[in-house]
Amino acid sequence: QVRLVESGGGLVQPGGSLRLSCVVSGRTSRFYVMGWFRQAPGEERTFVAGISGDGESTWYKDSVKGRFTISRDNPTETVYLQMDNLQPADTGVYYCAANTQIWDLRMPRNNFWGQGTQVAVSS
Repeated sequence: QVRLVESGGGLVQPGGSLRLSCVVSGRTSRFYVMGWFRQAPGEERTFVAGISGDGESTWYKDSVKGRFTISRDNPTETVYLQMDNLQPADTGVYYCAANTQIWDLRMPRNNFWGQGTQVAVSS
């Protein structure tokens, strides 16, 4: 079993930045592809960014390319999402996810999930 705990959400003005963190426990994180999803009110949970177990490959939703950066530090079992130039459309609950395969992670199918952290972008 894998346990994921997110932190770092908050309220920020448009153009601002936040860094989300996800601490992994229960099994060594390097075996998992990790990702971040966003769920806006009344909408489905959608893929935002993903990173391979060794950190060498990353994937992003088109609307966040150039603004968000996903990274991981396997020795500390932590995955990060640096979010810059935030916009109101980025508002939602952000969930950390883990899976053994990127295509399953993105669907999503059979992911391990964290409890989520709220991000609000508003002036």
